[in-house]
Amino acid sequence: MRAIVDLSGPSFRPAAGGKPRRLVILLHGYAADGNDLLGLAPHWARRLPDAEFLSPHAPFPCEVAPFGRQWFGFEGRSADMILAETQTAAAILDAFIDAELARRDLAEDALALVGFSQGAMMALHVAPRRARAVAAVVGYSGMLIAPQLLAAEIKSKPPVLLVHGTVDPVVPYASLATAKAVLEAAGVSVTTETRPGLAHAIDDEGLALGGTFIAAALAPAGA
Repeated sequence: MRAIVDLSGPSFRPAAGGKPRRLVILLHGYAADGNDLLGLAPHWARRLPDAEFLSPHAPFPCEVAPFGRQWFGFEGRSADMILAETQTAAAILDAFIDAELARRDLAEDALALVGFSQGAMMALHVAPRRARAVAAVVGYSGMLIAPQLLAAEIKSKPPVLLVHGTVDPVVPYASLATAKAVLEAAGVSVTTETRPGLAHAIDDEGLALGGTFIAAALAPAGA
């Protein structure tokens, strides 16, 4: 049975007006909320004028920040506990994706998933386990949860862009190489970008690269 949780959050309507023909879902990091990533939308809207941007709040209150949210917890958890909580959140996110696509009469090839930190972990966990491939996944400063399970659980192979700073003190930069190797071994096309001297953040170059990657993936057939 699919989890049903209302992932409310802010949105950014298509810059061109009218009905959205593309959808970009932005997944925030640990202890933040949907407002944290919605600021990406105006930067990308010019290249994606018919896209709507959704930035849902993660389903659970953050254990370390009274006003933040989390997709899953870290404090005092074993790897197995983190995986179990990730799977719970993944079911919620999957149901949200299905509902939002249906609401707009869109298919997966009109959808891009973008995540930062824990949000990137969610995007990388959910996207390849969906039956139909989304158009693109962009992960900033993220990592794969339970990489050893991907080969047996993968169902689709959306193109992935991974961007990571070399001095990230939160999610180790080495996570980039691990994710790339595991995803490529499973047949996923992966583009990576190393940001020298960048900590746990999205810089202007990473922002531009993400916009270019998503715009190309969401381009109409024949464009």
